Amino acid sequence: MSTTTTRGVARPASAKASPARPRRGLRGSSTFNFWLFTSPFLIGLTVFVYVPIGWSLWLSFFEARFTVTPSKFVGFDNYWQMLQDSKFIGSLVTFTVFAAFIVPTTWALSLGLALLVNRLRFMKAFFRSVFFLPTACSYVAAALIWKMSIFSGVRFGLMNTILGWFGVENIAWLANPDPPWYWLVIVTLRLWLQAGFYMILFLAALQNIPPELYEAAAIDGAKPGWQTFRHITLPQLRATSTAVILLLVIAAYQAFDEFYNLLAKTTWGRPPLVELYNTALGESQDYGEGSAGAVILTLLILIVTLAQGRFLGFGRGDDK
Repeated sequence: MSTTTTRGVARPASAKASPARPRRGLRGSSTFNFWLFTSPFLIGLTVFVYVPIGWSLWLSFFEARFTVTPSKFVGFDNYWQMLQDSKFIGSLVTFTVFAAFIVPTTWALSLGLALLVNRLRFMKAFFRSVFFLPTACSYVAAALIWKMSIFSGVRFGLMNTILGWFGVENIAWLANPDPPWYWLVIVTLRLWLQAGFYMILFLAALQNIPPELYEAAAIDGAKPGWQTFRHITLPQLRATSTAVILLLVIAAYQAFDEFYNLLAKTTWGRPPLVELYNTALGESQDYGEGSAGAVILTLLILIVTLAQGRFLGFGRGDDK
């Protein structure tokens, strides 16, 4: 081995580093790794989402009664029949009103919970988990608990028991449409199931607000409380609030599980998905009209979502 001398000290000559050889073949490429990890999800997404959507759109232009392989093309007749169906149109109008009520209510409740949890100085993780826990509950199980235990029409139900302490007679919460007490059951159930999830979104957004903004506001004389919340906290939550509202609007029109389990044997308060379920999978087995109704509902959700996003400024920068 050759040596070099520096100031009289012999040192071994440094070996010449050989450049690393790049790995060849598909296994060494990023393209192969990308398709290896994403292909199962893409296959599932294609088989269980894109293909059914395309098949439903195709069925909506055919007479598909008791079959999913029709041959008679009817054009827009299925759409016209669904638009003339008073039950389907009534459910769309009813749930537009329902969305107009449940969306701001859930938004306010989830934001309020996030503000309360964010101000805690101890046991923050505990309360965050407690409020988020209902999100993991099944809609079917929660609907049955609300129906048979909390809002049961008999005097042994929790709400009727509490009202009985004040001399109020038993209320048939789900059996009588006048007055529509069933909306109280559905709204409280949906608030309990959804508020925790959106609370987490608001809580993450609150923790990302720079504390320097509050310090600067205090120096400028801003009072803590409503004034600080209105001029600092709420503007910083604009992007999160817009996303939450859009998700709530979509979820309101897609409500099915709790309504089907609470009001399966009634003729009032049915959401659009229940009407589509009865049309496509009921006695008529009309997949053409059911698919046309699904397309109409999708377009309605798309229009409402785009209009709301336009109004709330979804996608705009913070400086606009």
